[in-house]
Amino acid sequence: NFTRWLAAHFGRTGVRVNAMAPGFFLTDQNRFLLTDEQTGALTARGHQIISQTPMGRFGEVEDLTGTLLFLLSDLSAFMTGAIVPVDGGFTAFGRV
Repeated sequence: NFTRWLAAHFGRTGVRVNAMAPGFFLTDQNRFLLTDEQTGALTARGHQIISQTPMGRFGEVEDLTGTLLFLLSDLSAFMTGAIVPVDGGFTAFGRV
């Protein structure tokens, strides 16, 4: 994967390369697949995703902030090549 390749390539230069892997977030691009346009209720696909997400909801933009700040800070100074899921537990539990 490109993140890990870049991390290995730049590791000795002091450049850290990490990535966030967001789970399901409602966006203009996917909202029509996951919610009914008229009622706002979840579609069958939306229900399927939520039922396999331990936190029981879609992500919100604010859910990315903590991980982003951590990766940008010196708290992650010895991390490179990491891919951090921000998905409410979906990758630990679910398969759609």
